[in-house]
Amino acid sequence: MISKSTIDKVFDVARLEEVIGDFVHLKRSGSNFKGLSPFTDESTPSFMVSPVKQIWKDFSSGKGGNVVAFLMEHEHFTYPEAIRYLAKKYQIEIEETEVSTEEKVQANERESMYLVSEFAQQYFQDILIRHEKGKAIGLSYFKERGFTEDTIKKFKLGYSLDEWEAFTKEAIKNGYKLDYLERTGLTIVKENRQFDRFKGRVMFPIHSMSGRVLGFGGRILLTDKKAAKYMNSPESEIYHKSKVLYGIYHAKQSIAKEDNCYLVEGYTDVIQLHQRGIENVVASSGTALTSEQIRLINRLTKNITVLFDGDAAGLRASLRGIDLILEQGMNVKVCSFPQGEDPDSFARKNAYEDLVLYLEGNSRDFISFKASLLMEDSGNDPIRKADTIRDMVQSISKIPDRIQREVYVQECARIMQISEDVLFNTLAQLGKKNLDEANKTFKKDQKAFEVVRNEKTIEKVDRLQVLEYALIKHLLLYGSAKCEFDDVILKTDDSGELQEEHVVQNLKVYEKIFLELQQDEIELNNVVFKKLYHKVMAKFQQELDFELSDFMRELEPELAAEVSTIAMEEERQSLHDWSRKDIFIKDKMIVIKDSIPEIILNMRGFLIDEIIKGLMSKTEHKKEGNQEILEEIINYLQLKKILSKRLNRVI
Repeated sequence: MISKSTIDKVFDVARLEEVIGDFVHLKRSGSNFKGLSPFTDESTPSFMVSPVKQIWKDFSSGKGGNVVAFLMEHEHFTYPEAIRYLAKKYQIEIEETEVSTEEKVQANERESMYLVSEFAQQYFQDILIRHEKGKAIGLSYFKERGFTEDTIKKFKLGYSLDEWEAFTKEAIKNGYKLDYLERTGLTIVKENRQFDRFKGRVMFPIHSMSGRVLGFGGRILLTDKKAAKYMNSPESEIYHKSKVLYGIYHAKQSIAKEDNCYLVEGYTDVIQLHQRGIENVVASSGTALTSEQIRLINRLTKNITVLFDGDAAGLRASLRGIDLILEQGMNVKVCSFPQGEDPDSFARKNAYEDLVLYLEGNSRDFISFKASLLMEDSGNDPIRKADTIRDMVQSISKIPDRIQREVYVQECARIMQISEDVLFNTLAQLGKKNLDEANKTFKKDQKAFEVVRNEKTIEKVDRLQVLEYALIKHLLLYGSAKCEFDDVILKTDDSGELQEEHVVQNLKVYEKIFLELQQDEIELNNVVFKKLYHKVMAKFQQELDFELSDFMRELEPELAAEVSTIAMEEERQSLHDWSRKDIFIKDKMIVIKDSIPEIILNMRGFLIDEIIKGLMSKTEHKKEGNQEILEEIINYLQLKKILSKRLNRVI
């Protein structure tokens, strides 16, 4: 178990904006930061980070919380894993008791798979660096590729011995179950026999954005026509190749800093460029580029430069990936290397300065690159040229931004020497075709079930829940603030009539709320708000200084998410930038002394209505002896009239 002092130290040192900045490209927005949601696919920022409150909120998915909650949501960490990650990032020594065998057994399946993968990474690297065969075969290969020892250690490169069960036996010997070795794909089990999947291969660990080992890529060194040159871990609960980019863990900070990401094809391309000083580079690991992979980059930057080998066939095959990038609203440039060169070989032959100059000088806009490439194929054939133009327009149609589409049409018209009107008409036809196809799909889906038309119903607002939300919001945001509350106390005169007496109360917000609810013995109806109310009140009574970020540490995820929603409500206004439209939001502190009594009065009014309804239903069931109930109803109606007067309402 991690000691409380370590957890406190981690929370004190960890900066929310720094941690989230490793995963999401954040831009300053007043005193806060905003960015694209890392949980949903969106083009307009709805993700907010408050450095002051140390809270984040994703308004598109509803998720929110503190720094640990983000890591738990985004990286699927357990609470202890998130603390360990932060401790490592901020170089904090962890004080903890040794994990017992029983606790190892209790670890969930997903975590067990991560532990097995972590062990495999360490094992393969140890074999590479310390074992005779590892040094002679694996290490020699990497050094031939020009990788330094620092680079090898940085990327955790390794070697799997050319033996059937070397890794599997060592893993089982260290207490790792065969079931998890098989489920991660590290061991293949067939008819009571097991053997190492990556036998005789150099190993490339594949890390998540936070640095967790998800799977491996292995390259065979011996010439074997039956064996694949490269082999990846199979799909598992922790490894989905379509959602992973090789090198993203080492590249994320540089991508955000440079506001550009170089996209290559292979492991060695990434490592070689990284070693040369170009660190904002990732690879699709030999798989076709997917939307999920592009969205990973989109969190860090809107700009992608695709680096192609000099091989012409490879260039054409990769053009499909560009259309996919355009669909995500990204800005795409393309850079190809001389014939016979790839990013790995070119980086090996050139110094950092020359490499940077080449990339900057040869990165072209995708439209001019694709046009020149396709025009080479079409030559002077008018039919093939027409197909090329159609292909270009097809790519432009993928771009979601209308202005950008128009600019690209103009550029395409210039390059292809064709009128803009023709291209715009073709673009419109493509748009209509796509719309028709979408409508057909929609109508087909509709036929699968009968639509019953009912009269329009308006969803009923839960008035009490709205009031309780407002009360909790004031308690959380302004609980320790001191105010002069102008209040009215109801007293009964000699004739039994209710009379008002005006008083001024100098109280803290939490004291005012507590006294008012106690006076009428009001319990909050909403379960989440009720839990929060009791926890906040307990916190105020224990400590003089209430810090929202400290309070959130102690909450379970459901409550923490609700608190982040409340705490970040005002920050949400900055997403709309109302001030630019001459709409100004009132400072809540100015009206707080009036808003709290108003909330309380409305709650009382609601509860009185409920009591009157209950009493009225009793009279319906009783034919006689209703006088006492009717008198009680009259008394409550008199009280309701006074409350309404104070709220400036007419009954």
